[in-house]
Amino acid sequence: MGEHSTVVTFKELSADERVREAIEKRGARLAEEFQEITRVEVTLSEDGAGFAAHGHVTGKGSDVGAQAEATDLGAAADRLLDKLERQLRKHHDKRIFSQRRTERRDPHKKRDPA
Repeated sequence: MGEHSTVVTFKELSADERVREAIEKRGARLAEEFQEITRVEVTLSEDGAGFAAHGHVTGKGSDVGAQAEATDLGAAADRLLDKLERQLRKHHDKRIFSQRRTERRDPHKKRDPA
């Protein structure tokens, strides 16, 4: 597993260490699953009656961003991380299956007679 960092910023909010720890654990799990990730950035802020979460994930061949809102700070962070995970999965699967399709179409590849 490569090195990664998870950065959590509370914009005009007092820091909630429980939420920060949950985001950092989830960022570590994402980095385990998607080894190309080098950085997960999450910014949490107040948004009217609720909270907004903005996130950005970068790494080798990966650059995705998302935002989410909820009435609870932790729920906003969870929704954001769910969206980021879905985008990473889509990006990852597209890259992996694209390579396989290209290899299958290559007429110079030898195939085992089955």
